[in-house]
Amino acid sequence: MEDRILPMEGIHNFRDYGGYLTRGGSRFRTGLLYRSGQHLDATPDDLATVSDLKLTTVIDLRGDSERMNYPCARPEDFQAQILFAPGETADRHGNVPHVEAAESVRTAEQASQAMARLYRSMPYRPNLIAIFRLYFDALAKGDGASLIHCLAGKDRTGLAVGLLHKLFDVHDDDIQADYMLTNVAGNIDRRIAAGAIAIRRNYGEQIEDDAIRTLMSVEARYLENAFAAIIEQHGSIAAYAEEILDVTKDKMEEMEAHLLD
Repeated sequence: MEDRILPMEGIHNFRDYGGYLTRGGSRFRTGLLYRSGQHLDATPDDLATVSDLKLTTVIDLRGDSERMNYPCARPEDFQAQILFAPGETADRHGNVPHVEAAESVRTAEQASQAMARLYRSMPYRPNLIAIFRLYFDALAKGDGASLIHCLAGKDRTGLAVGLLHKLFDVHDDDIQADYMLTNVAGNIDRRIAAGAIAIRRNYGEQIEDDAIRTLMSVEARYLENAFAAIIEQHGSIAAYAEEILDVTKDKMEEMEAHLLD
């Protein structure tokens, strides 16, 4: 699993989420589907690696305030189309999910419970739905390699990637393995330290170190909670994707043609 992680100094959680076996024995192609955190601190070597990927589309799941506060560095030859939805994709204040969940949290157990609750609402946030629609539209067009990212590359990105894998019947073990790779991808301690600054700036120094680590990591039940909330309302991931994200049968066929071997 760790072979799919691209080594970066200033971009957290950068990896290929292709390669997984799907229904009917097909497999997602590699070298087409990438995910990461934000690129503000990208080094010249990081940007050279990004350039080598020949990206044609970047799906930016962040809200307006995040894009303003953490502008992404780009290679000099960068020509990819950047897709985003105006407004905030986290809470109304522009707090990212791990910061939003930190309110009234002190311990690791409280942090875990808060993140688990938050995931049940993520599939129904209007601005996040808008960018998810753009994401699936871009994959259906199949115009070369794409990158999807948010701030930390773990929650909103994790849900988007999980939805794609779920729609193509990737095995649940593989879906969770890809999701949980966040906890070992890149310099996790550096990512946690960066998150701690924002969390404590918003909610104070009383938040325990283990709670910060929990907020900046992922647990299998978080993604399971999002899927469960969807199934409770729509009966299936496929029905949610069609009714809410406009992922029609035609789009599924187009994605299959572009993304699967």
